[in-house]
Amino acid sequence: MNEPTPSRAARLRALLRDHTVVLPGAFSALTARAIERAGFEAGYLSGGALANSLLGVPDVGLTTLSEAAWHAARCAAVTTIPLISDADTGFGGPENAARTVVEFERAGLAGLHLEDQEFPKRCGHLAGKRLVPESEFCEKLAAAVAARRDPDFLIIARTDACGVTSYDDAVARAHAYRRAGADAIFPEALTSREEFARFARDVPGPLLANMTEFGRTPYLTVDEFAALGYRMVIFPVTLQRVAMRAVCDALTELRQQGTQQGLLDRMQTRQELYELLGYEATVGGRPA
Repeated sequence: MNEPTPSRAARLRALLRDHTVVLPGAFSALTARAIERAGFEAGYLSGGALANSLLGVPDVGLTTLSEAAWHAARCAAVTTIPLISDADTGFGGPENAARTVVEFERAGLAGLHLEDQEFPKRCGHLAGKRLVPESEFCEKLAAAVAARRDPDFLIIARTDACGVTSYDDAVARAHAYRRAGADAIFPEALTSREEFARFARDVPGPLLANMTEFGRTPYLTVDEFAALGYRMVIFPVTLQRVAMRAVCDALTELRQQGTQQGLLDRMQTRQELYELLGYEATVGGRPA
């Protein structure tokens, strides 16, 4: 009898036991395909990228669970690698966080992270964030853990305390969140290599590092994060930022020149797009 195929969540946990996993952020199903095609073992779905790219709004808690779950399902449907998603504050209280786990599991994800900000949340690298009481977030985490059907589904607790209260509060909250059932901790907006190293010493166990651009965190490489003890490194908005810069540059040139011919060498070709989409396997190679 054939052994059952491990779930994406089980595969992600196996990867994390072996080495530090890099998770580039997808802002669409097409970019999720590209991440897998490029050889990455896992991918990430940023709440900020979802709000910005698919909804055209700031990352200030405007996204709904149904929108996030739809996006997750679309990305999971066209990939085989494990994907984890930003679940913001769980879209409400403990019962909402529990439903978020159910919906994200149903969508095909391998895990998610919840954050301890008040609703409406803010981008983790901006001022003006406010935290919920530690006990309140622990209750939310416990509800999320109890709701998962696959015991391997990864539940990550993000704390924004370093940028709001203090480093010591972030460490205390991280330990409380672990006791509440979180599988890993995501300390948001740490400000130096030394602070990342200190946090890894003070909070042993699986940790996630956010290597976002133009924020409070210095640019460290994956190898540097791995040496410090971090098992996941996300690049949440890197692809979106690169893509949007290219879009704006192309629009400027198109408006000024009245033709796209000067942009051709910067474009993905029709054939390259079809290869990424698996066009021939889908429609039998009929040209468009």
